[in-house]
Amino acid sequence: MHRRSPSRFRTRARLAAATLGVLLLAGCTSGPSVRPAVIDNDGPATTAPPPSTAAVPLPPLAEPKNASLRWANCDADTRQRMAAPALPDSLHVSCARMTSPLDAPEDTQHLLARILVLKAGDGPIPLVVVNDVGGEPGSLFAARLATRLPPEFLKKFSLIGMDRRGTGLSGGVQCVPLEVRSELLGADPAQGGLGEVLDAARRAGQQCALDLDTAQTALDSWRTAGDLDQLRKQLGLDRLNALGRGDGSKVLSEYAVRYPAQVGRMVLDGIPDPGADRAAVLDAVAAGAQATFDAFSADCAARNCPMGDAKVALKTVTDRLRTSPVDTDDGVTMSPGVATYAVYQGLADRANWPALADALNAAKNGDVTALAGFANPIVADVRGRTSRIGGTIATRCNDSTTRLPADQLDRAAAGMRAKYPQFGAAVAQELAWCGAWPVRREPLPPAGAPGAPPILVAATATDPVTPEAGTTRAADQMPSAVTVTWQGVAHGAVGQSSCVTAAAQSFLIDGKVPDNGTLCPA
Repeated sequence: MHRRSPSRFRTRARLAAATLGVLLLAGCTSGPSVRPAVIDNDGPATTAPPPSTAAVPLPPLAEPKNASLRWANCDADTRQRMAAPALPDSLHVSCARMTSPLDAPEDTQHLLARILVLKAGDGPIPLVVVNDVGGEPGSLFAARLATRLPPEFLKKFSLIGMDRRGTGLSGGVQCVPLEVRSELLGADPAQGGLGEVLDAARRAGQQCALDLDTAQTALDSWRTAGDLDQLRKQLGLDRLNALGRGDGSKVLSEYAVRYPAQVGRMVLDGIPDPGADRAAVLDAVAAGAQATFDAFSADCAARNCPMGDAKVALKTVTDRLRTSPVDTDDGVTMSPGVATYAVYQGLADRANWPALADALNAAKNGDVTALAGFANPIVADVRGRTSRIGGTIATRCNDSTTRLPADQLDRAAAGMRAKYPQFGAAVAQELAWCGAWPVRREPLPPAGAPGAPPILVAATATDPVTPEAGTTRAADQMPSAVTVTWQGVAHGAVGQSSCVTAAAQSFLIDGKVPDNGTLCPA
């Protein structure tokens, strides 16, 4: 290494028992909120003292005391839920349920969200794992990560994966109608605006407003951070040790803002750009996707795989689907847009690249079955897994205040398509998803996390989901952040870069804080 400077969330009260695991318990108090504090007007207002600027040391590791979670074996269910590759027989997992205040802005009934957590490994100290909202649910991600980390991790830690609210078995949001899901991913990479995507988003938003009711605006990263603190307490920990990937890292960064005194040892692996200009943020994401696709094509050529040039293969597929879209058995319409989004999904994990190349080659020759498999987790409910599109839209729209009119959406899509021919439209269409979603009325969470101990931030030079520049910008806003950058290609470096994984291991297990700006070779 080198240095460098409630099924658904509660719909209506009459449907409470069938929704997203949200429970109505009279008399419960709601959890921490971002609402303004009540001011006592009987006397002069007092100003809180500024946070200390003194450096906070990295806390020692401590085993849990008086944990209250009840774990039960869930091997069979977890293996059924997971896509390939399967878990090794030697890894056993257990699951538990916990509750957390829903804390919706307009919740007067003190509802609770039911959250699923999974434990992989038998290490004495819990290490909580939070994934991207659009990726594998945290429970499955933790189980998969357990197979990719060095054995020393599972000797010291048990990985605790949490399905964040609205995803997986924590009441995965299912309010987006099946017939609309493919249309939300349908922006043609070569032509047209985002009008059809925006129409689909309006239909999805209207149905979600009906189905989710009070809970619609309770799916965000700030409240998910509150769920993490409930988990910390039920794990019997004074401080939360955690690893986040992508916008799972965003949850941890907001946890550090809300609960700086409860921050233990944290690794944030690829943080989304905190910039307020969502179009500019997504422009950088599209650039990362394009660069990753180029690396994927070069990797295929180096392996002499039969796909050939990836750009030619993808164009062949999308040209054919433009005139003859294909409906799969899982209810997915493979259009040019969905096929492109499927490739985008496959780029994030380098372990998937050989399978993605084979799928793209088969699609080039007329069989889109394997390629559709990369889109299925987003839009289809298969093998006991809830489609991820609902939870993704709900969380990202609640986390953002950006709502663009149709003409600005089309201009943004046209600009990104011109710069990034393969993935500009695929990424830009996310701007349309929030068109009918309620605009956030609460202030956005503050940045910075003053008073937190050192936090390790891992960036990846070419990342199709959380580009290096955005991760670095997020780290710059955190006074105690220490960055390690992998000069490689993929989404997330821990478990993919041996150098970053070693740095995370030294930080989490041995308490060694690396030099800020450390570079890891590709």
